[in-house]
Amino acid sequence: MEKLQSTFKNMVLSLVTISVVAAGALAGVYILTLNTINAQKTAKQKQAILAVLPEGATVSDAEKANGLTVYKAYIGDKWVGTAVETEENGFGGPQKIMVGFDAEGRIINYEVLEHQETPGLGDHIAEWFKNAAKPGQNIIGRKATGAFTVSKDGGDVDAITAATISSRAFLNAINKAYSAYTEGEVQAATGASQLSNDSTETAEVNIETEVAK
Repeated sequence: MEKLQSTFKNMVLSLVTISVVAAGALAGVYILTLNTINAQKTAKQKQAILAVLPEGATVSDAEKANGLTVYKAYIGDKWVGTAVETEENGFGGPQKIMVGFDAEGRIINYEVLEHQETPGLGDHIAEWFKNAAKPGQNIIGRKATGAFTVSKDGGDVDAITAATISSRAFLNAINKAYSAYTEGEVQAATGASQLSNDSTETAEVNIETEVAK
């Protein structure tokens, strides 16, 4: 009996030791992975800021306007536009978008930072709304008014086929960005430069289309 108890204790100690070592290893991997992910997100964010602002501009430190993060762009001392990081819940989850406006309020460009939309449907937000060959869906170069809506709701922007909910969310995010832009516009002033711009699918289709009716 004593030998049996001793064996049982050894098994318990071994299991505890293995669990502790495994937990430590997982924690280490998580930390390393998290750092890599955060670094990738930061790099993607910087690239997106430069991609949506005028070429040759420098970008000031991040500011807050209407609860969103904005980055004002300058060429010399002249304010030439603003990048706004905006977000809205779409069909599959949050859509995070960087959108740039020029000094007249026209949309320069946008970049999708993150989204969880359906592959082959809602994920078309990355390019759908900047297709120059399709004026009905293209928002690039248009004067923003803060009231973009899909044509199905009486607006003048064509939604992504079978992805109306994703399209509504995207345009709502752009409208939020415009509100932040207009708040920051009147406060535009010279800023220190930080960056330089030198250079189940069928089922989901049915669900999204049905909800959008």
